Amino acid sequence: MNLIDSNYSNRQSSEAASERTLYPYVTGTSVVAIKYKDGILMAADMGGSYGSTLRYKSVERLKPIGKHSLLGASGEISDFQEILRYLDELILNDNMWDDGNSLGPKEVHSYLTRVMYNRRNKFNPLWNSLVLGGVKNGQKFLGMVSMIGVNFEDDHVATGFGNHLARPILRDEWHENLTFEDGVKLLEKCMRVLLYRDRSAINKIQIAKITEEGAATFKPYSLKTFWGFSAFENPTVGAEGSW
Repeated sequence: MNLIDSNYSNRQSSEAASERTLYPYVTGTSVVAIKYKDGILMAADMGGSYGSTLRYKSVERLKPIGKHSLLGASGEISDFQEILRYLDELILNDNMWDDGNSLGPKEVHSYLTRVMYNRRNKFNPLWNSLVLGGVKNGQKFLGMVSMIGVNFEDDHVATGFGNHLARPILRDEWHENLTFEDGVKLLEKCMRVLLYRDRSAINKIQIAKITEEGAATFKPYSLKTFWGFSAFENPTVGAEGSW
């Protein structure tokens, strides 16, 4: 082997050693979140898809962050775990100051925008869309961050298919004085629409809330569904002339 061939071979092996994941492996689908009268409500299903296979049925994607924030994520599950590790270090460092103050949701959201944008600039993005909500000093905050660092704040946010299918419902039915019960019903309606139309969604969902008193994650449960549509029994009903 001459010198040129040797350099080419070494370069190939070096490039192979530094390859990055081009596609996510195990992913979670939509997260939907809203502001309600007392704080923030968030919902996500428990599915984890290995490609197009619904491999896992008990994946939790809603996590409290510090004292004032709640995080939800869709996308690659292992990348979400990496983000949680970053946030654990951030909260630990903040607690070590012991100055009587703690990071609020705005600060955590800003940190996440920098993390996601930084990884995007390294061409090694974290394959997640994140929803960050929280309450501090009576101020409610709700925002999202995409995998390339695009971010915004709103009264209701959603990731994945939820951005297309759930937010139109929220625009019509959301209002700032929603009670906890009405907020849960609205989220269930959104999650049911996603279940019917998103192949990666399952009917086992989890809901979490955060208020001035702190975060609470509720036990997962199954949505009630209805599949007895008359069109399955007689596909020509309401469509005469098209068959």
